Amino acid sequence: MSSMPLISIEPPAALFPRAARVAPEGRLRDSHGRAITDLRISITDRCNYKCVYCRTGEEGVLFSELPMADYLRMIRAFVAVGIEKIRLTGGEPLLRKGLVEMVEELGAMRTTYLPGGERIADENAEALGRPLDIALTTNGHLLESMAQPLKDAGLTRVTVSMDAVDSETFTRITRVPRSFDRVLAGIRAAREAGLGPVKVNCVLLRGFNDEQIEQFAEFSRREQVIVRFIEWMPLEEPSSAPDARNWKPETVVTMDEIVTRLNAWRPLVDLAPNAASETARRFTFDDGLGEIGIIAPVSRPFCGHCSRVRLTSDGKIRTCLFSQTDHDLYGVLRRGGSDADLETYIRKVVMKKEARHHIGEADFLKPSRNMVHIGG
Repeated sequence: MSSMPLISIEPPAALFPRAARVAPEGRLRDSHGRAITDLRISITDRCNYKCVYCRTGEEGVLFSELPMADYLRMIRAFVAVGIEKIRLTGGEPLLRKGLVEMVEELGAMRTTYLPGGERIADENAEALGRPLDIALTTNGHLLESMAQPLKDAGLTRVTVSMDAVDSETFTRITRVPRSFDRVLAGIRAAREAGLGPVKVNCVLLRGFNDEQIEQFAEFSRREQVIVRFIEWMPLEEPSSAPDARNWKPETVVTMDEIVTRLNAWRPLVDLAPNAASETARRFTFDDGLGEIGIIAPVSRPFCGHCSRVRLTSDGKIRTCLFSQTDHDLYGVLRRGGSDADLETYIRKVVMKKEARHHIGEADFLKPSRNMVHIGG
């Protein structure tokens, strides 16, 4: 792979000055001292879109889906050790039967640690524990009819993946005719249901949809949503299909380029991050209308503040998008492990969380799973 001079990565020592060596018994942390508070869990590998930067367009390998009760038990173990935010992903999570009931179960859970890191005693759990932050990432195709039921069940907010704001380009990306109108209706339904501010994620590919940057800015202002541009990462299914897109460094539309384009369209104003672990750099425009986020894992890695782990649809923990190893939490459950066994296993795995990814470096290896089999 060619080198990428645009990448700026801090040395590990500067990122993680207080590395720990053993799994602590308090709030969940990795060996680099980072508090792990966010869990992204894929509840299906299935998807009703075949986006060109993600899937080959052919039916490839699918990992198994687990019973909702098993996902919930594993989530409870994560919450018990300090997870506070749950994001349901896929595949396309709205394809899963029982999703609304699952959100209701999540809505009844409470955090187990105080903001200062003290464990909440069991007898005080109801009074002091806070509701989980429950989010969902979807392609939006089925969202129009499900937004209100999900909000009523306890969903906090929703992110819609949407890589063009005109029907023709959108269909070319998703390979699903007449899909744009369905997604737009879903975004509006989510906004009306109170699942906001609704975020709209756009993965930019040079020469494919990068001409839409300014159109997305206008879309943010018109539809009252947060648009987030995401630098394309090497997570696609390799394919020789004529309309497929295989990752190359030169195909990445970087944060600096996006900012320059938007500033030329209308002056940007920086917004403060909502949290240290936030992945997006936030902007509004000079008149305060609209919000843009830019997630730049390629040109501006944010690994030093990472607070996330992932659980795949078949119950494997992944400590980083670019991990080379899966950790079989579901195997512990399937073999009859207790809740304490699940919690111990989670702690041990999180201690192995990588310091950072290595995109653009000479020894970079693509992850052991493609993005579609990890969870967005």
